[in-house]
Amino acid sequence: MIPSSFIHDLLNRIDIVNVVDRHVPLKKAGANYNACCPFHNEKTPSFTVSPTKQFFHCFGCGAHGSPINFLMEYSGMNFVEAVTDLATSVGMQMPEQSMGRSRSAGLESGSTSIGGECIEESTMASRLNLNEVMREATQFYREQLKQSDKAVAYLKKRGLSGETAAHFAIGYAPGGWQNLETVFSDYKSEATENLLIQAGLIIATDDGKQYDRFRDRVMFPILGHKGKIIGFGGRVFEQGEPKYLNSPETPIFAKGHELYNLFSARRAIRDAGCVIVVEGYMDVVALYQHGIEYAVAALGTATTAFQIQKLLRQTDDVIFCFDGDVAGSKAAWRAMENSLSYLVDGKNLSFLFLPEGEDPDSYINQFGKAAFEELIKQAIPLSVFLFNGLLKEVDLQTSEGRAKLVRDAKPLLKQVTAPIMALMLLKRLVELSGISQGELENLLQIRSVSSKKGREKTERPRPVSPYHWLIQILLYQPVYINKLDRELLAVSGELYEELEILRTVVEFLDVHPQVINGASSSSIVTYFRDSPYRGLLEKFESETLEWDDTIDLEAEFSGALKRLQEVQRKQRMTELHNKPLSQLTEREKQELKTLAMS
Repeated sequence: MIPSSFIHDLLNRIDIVNVVDRHVPLKKAGANYNACCPFHNEKTPSFTVSPTKQFFHCFGCGAHGSPINFLMEYSGMNFVEAVTDLATSVGMQMPEQSMGRSRSAGLESGSTSIGGECIEESTMASRLNLNEVMREATQFYREQLKQSDKAVAYLKKRGLSGETAAHFAIGYAPGGWQNLETVFSDYKSEATENLLIQAGLIIATDDGKQYDRFRDRVMFPILGHKGKIIGFGGRVFEQGEPKYLNSPETPIFAKGHELYNLFSARRAIRDAGCVIVVEGYMDVVALYQHGIEYAVAALGTATTAFQIQKLLRQTDDVIFCFDGDVAGSKAAWRAMENSLSYLVDGKNLSFLFLPEGEDPDSYINQFGKAAFEELIKQAIPLSVFLFNGLLKEVDLQTSEGRAKLVRDAKPLLKQVTAPIMALMLLKRLVELSGISQGELENLLQIRSVSSKKGREKTERPRPVSPYHWLIQILLYQPVYINKLDRELLAVSGELYEELEILRTVVEFLDVHPQVINGASSSSIVTYFRDSPYRGLLEKFESETLEWDDTIDLEAEFSGALKRLQEVQRKQRMTELHNKPLSQLTEREKQELKTLAMS
């Protein structure tokens, strides 16, 4: 139903790390990402995601595939629905022939029969309904803002223009207990009540009553990665607790995974080459109104590992901006700790502290854009901030103080996997502690990052058969199809299935040259979802997960061809030996002699 060319273009626009990370927390592990598998229970992570080849694999249960396969397995979508979901996320229009049959495809492969009734993808339908509920609530809050002199006066007092309020779709949740009853005509029905509770818009009491979660608050809609409203932040007008009230965790909203304004600020972040992370919604809004459009907020919580990963995928320069008080310092330290595992050489994380008593909102309203941008230039690099924080607690003039410094630094430095950054931090600790680098590496149990002069070639066991070997190479780097001698595929032997798989992969690449032109990074196995060889292809592909730029693919390919040539030579010799000598032609006798000598 869906042309392979469309699938190819779609997968080239999708990053599997982003797709999986929306549902499963991923942690950087060398060139790949790891997590506990979402498809079976485990305590030690065996689920790996490859950003290079755009596939996931679980070494525990064997789950394997592309972003499409992940959505099918994780969300219960059928193939067409998973493709549609991904296409929508990157603004691609589905081919008409697939759209017309998507419902029938769902009934064939994505539905579940319960009590004799066919229930089609209830989870997906629920999510779509939740998005619609959030959209209608947003519209209601925006209308209420226009009718509330109190809310309008408050926003004007804070310096907001009508255009800025409209850009962020800011609204007002009026006082009262059941204002949303006027929005949803079937408010009291069980289905609607459950939906509003799931969305976090109303709260149900034990005695069967319900009331609005947000009351008498300025409302800030929170957009997800697709630009749909997934939650709200509600701010009190003056004093009151909590100052900000966020939506609870829902099927479409995980507070620790989202960043306020990230979806809208993506282009500005790219243009600026950096992102500023602030603490409050009003900070983001005020900065935007003064022309600094590349700011996001961490939804009132400590910046999490998930949020840091998202930021580092958007830009190479992340600037955390905190209030200049004790709470701001603590929040900055937590952000630094959560960042260490995700540091990448070439990416910069820094920390900006405003004068005491100021926040980004108040500072930029008082001093303007230019003054704030000057402050940005004074942001403290993570490496400096880390040791500044450690040195506050020690006295370097004493042996005890230097020992405490090393002890406190150990758990932090052990998290850093970026080799150059790890080395620079270690050398700084050498300077401060007076202990040699070798001694520190032993004390901290850190593998030496400077003992090897160069990266050694990765040694790995060779596959049993040359067919297996060549399949792996073609899956990893399809361009090698151009160097393959097709006559070598004419052999037959015991490993007939692997030879047939190799021939099938070669035929596919011959028909789909766009896959081998270097523009594609997606997994070839995606196109074999209905093939009887899919299982073995997934196994072969998973074995390439540890390959990296230390693998000499030219040598690998040459070695595989030599092995295949040797198989062909032995088979031809056996064939000739099995013929009676009297039946051999002169040419065959000469061939046998040549084969025996080679």
